[in-house]
Amino acid sequence: MTAGSTPQRTMKRDQRRASIGRLLDSALHLFVSKGYHSTNLEQIAGAARLSKGAVYFYFGSKEAVLLELLKRVQAVVVDEALKTAAAGPRAVDRIVAFLHHQAKLGVSHRDEVLLLILMSLEFGARKGPASRLIGRIYRRLYGFVERLVREGQASGELRTDLQAREAASIIMANHDGTFLEWYRRSGRLRGPALVRALRCVVLHGVARPEAPRRARR
Repeated sequence: MTAGSTPQRTMKRDQRRASIGRLLDSALHLFVSKGYHSTNLEQIAGAARLSKGAVYFYFGSKEAVLLELLKRVQAVVVDEALKTAAAGPRAVDRIVAFLHHQAKLGVSHRDEVLLLILMSLEFGARKGPASRLIGRIYRRLYGFVERLVREGQASGELRTDLQAREAASIIMANHDGTFLEWYRRSGRLRGPALVRALRCVVLHGVARPEAPRRARR
């Protein structure tokens, strides 16, 4: 009996995992395209070809769905980005690695990146678990970039006439703004060219200007 029940348990576990995955994918698309507050549980369930009761059964509420998606964002968008960018030999290299990794995510996990940016706007003035998690994620990103700026200033790579906190904010503003622009005008903009423009704007803004070379005689 035990041996016969094992395949059944495995099948139920696989069905549960598939249903949860469909609900999360549907919610991700709807939250990005319509906004969190304009999306309801019926729409999420319908897009996943499941019942509204299934959403309640697996998650309990719409905010719980968002929290699960934000955990995915934290793992894919934040944890991997910081691990990748931390390996560069110089501060400038690590800033470039961070920007390039985020650009790759724009292809492989575009909606996850956009979800974080858009939800930070929707939940900016609100309180609750989702707002707190969004705040923690952004504090990690800002803290990481600010540390890179401070290291670059200490090593002489980055200009020192800017405050590290404000410089990090400008880098993140360019990062988030570039993603939003790509989303709005994806049919008219080329990804590699946009990333190159972002890198040039960021680095020429924070990198220490080179001393003018003496003219050769």
